[in-house]
Formats: sequence, structure tokens, C-alpha cells
Amino acid sequence: MVARDAVQQRWRERRGAELLRQAATATLLLVLILFAGHVGEVDAGRLAEGVPRILAYIGRTLPPLHLATVDADLADWMWDLPRWLGLLLDTALIAYVGTAFGVAAALPLSFFAAARHAPHPAAAFAARRLLEFARSVPVVVFALIFVFAFGLGPLPGAMALAVHSAGSLGKLFAEVHENAEPGPVEATCAAGGSWWAAMRFGVLPQSLPAVVSYGLLRLEINVREAAILGFVGAGGIGQELYLVVRRFEYTDISAVVALILVSVALLDTACAWLRRRITGALVAT
Repeated sequence: MVARDAVQQRWRERRGAELLRQAATATLLLVLILFAGHVGEVDAGRLAEGVPRILAYIGRTLPPLHLATVDADLADWMWDLPRWLGLLLDTALIAYVGTAFGVAAALPLSFFAAARHAPHPAAAFAARRLLEFARSVPVVVFALIFVFAFGLGPLPGAMALAVHSAGSLGKLFAEVHENAEPGPVEATCAAGGSWWAAMRFGVLPQSLPAVVSYGLLRLEINVREAAILGFVGAGGIGQELYLVVRRFEYTDISAVVALILVSVALLDTACAWLRRRITGALVAT
């Protein structure tokens, strides 16, 4: 009986200490949120005043659609559809090229960045710092630099996406490589294979499903990024959206935004389906 009371007393003490830690953590989190809101000048009054203006702006961009003349109204709304579709294709190709070159750069660097498999600690340190730089600089900043260097057009956008994608994917690939089983790597080295052979035949087959999945996910992200890069002159549909916003062509704004939303949704669906098929086939083999 005494032992049971002692156990219950210890449990209550531990439970009280745990509740105290949770309360302290919640209080600290609340203080940080309030401090961040103060620094960010979050004002409930300004938010209340701004929301109606946002809704009014959105309302001005919506086209007048009437049931009796819906065909004509839609045709008038999408009056420049062929050219907009061409710009959407440009955006998708910018994202594709940027992702492809990003994966091509990230994959070899990720083997060096994986400390467990790096040929030397210095190589791992250098690869990690390089990848950190590539993903830490915002993609818009890279786009501005390349626009200054190469002029307006799709090339700066594709290069900016490639650099940023290499940094982001390189970190993800390296973490996947870290979890690879060492047995195949040791077997390849024991058979006389080089370090690259060990990475190619020992690590990559284990990491490939995740590599493909992350690559397709990055493609989805880059399509949205490519649309934004048009605002700094990097080509694609984003540049058209920037122009119609600057010219206050309200219905054109909603038309371009609607096309971007539809294209991104279709691409996300297609990439999700493709990712399931490819990763399923790779796992099965």
C-alpha cells in the first residue's frame, strides 16, 4: 500500500512537471507570436479596413457573365487565349528546363553532401555550403541577377530555377542517401569498384524512388515559381500578368490568373499520377 502511494506520488510530481513545461512552452510561443506580430506591424484595424478593398479589387477583375450570352461573354473574357496559352507553354518549359538542370547538378553534389558516403569530410563541408548558398538566395534574386547579365526572356528564369532547384534538391537527395543501407556500398568497394561506382550501384538504386519523387515535386513548385519570375522580366505568363496589372486591365488579370490556376492544377494532378507510377515501378523492381 505504501509502495503504491509512493508510485502515485511520483507520477503526480512528474505529471505536474510536464504540465508546467507545456504551459511554459505555450506561453513562450504566444509571446513570440505577439512579438512577431508587433515587428510585422500586424494591426487588426488595418486588416479590417483592407479586406473590403481586396474584395472590391477582386470583384473588378471578374468578367460580366450572363446566362443568355455566356458564350460571347467567355469569348470576350478569353479574347487573347491563343497567345496566353503560348506564354503558359513557355512558363512550363522554363520550369522543365530549370528542374532538369537543377536535378543534373543536385544529384552528383548530393553524394558529396551526404556525410556518411562523402569521400572526405572537407568535400562534404564544401558541398553542403554550396548547396546552402544555392537554396538560401531567393529565386527572384537569382532571376534579377541573370536578367541583368543576359537580358529579358526565358533564359534568366530557367537559370534561376536551375540554381535554386539544385540547392533545394541537393539537400533532399543527400538526406535520402544518408539512409541508404551500407551493404551494397561495401560490396561494390570490396569488388574493386571506385567511389563513384559505389555511389552509382550501391546508393543510387536505393535512393532512386525518392529522387524521382522529389524531382517531380520540384517541377510542380517550379511551374508556380516560373509564373512569378515573369514579374522581373524572366519571360512566360508571369510577364504578361505583370503588364495587365500595371495597365489596370482588370478582366485580363482574372483571365490570366484563371489560366495559371488551371494549368498548375492539371500539372499537379499529372505529376502526382506519374510519381505514383514511377516510384511504384521502381520499388517493385
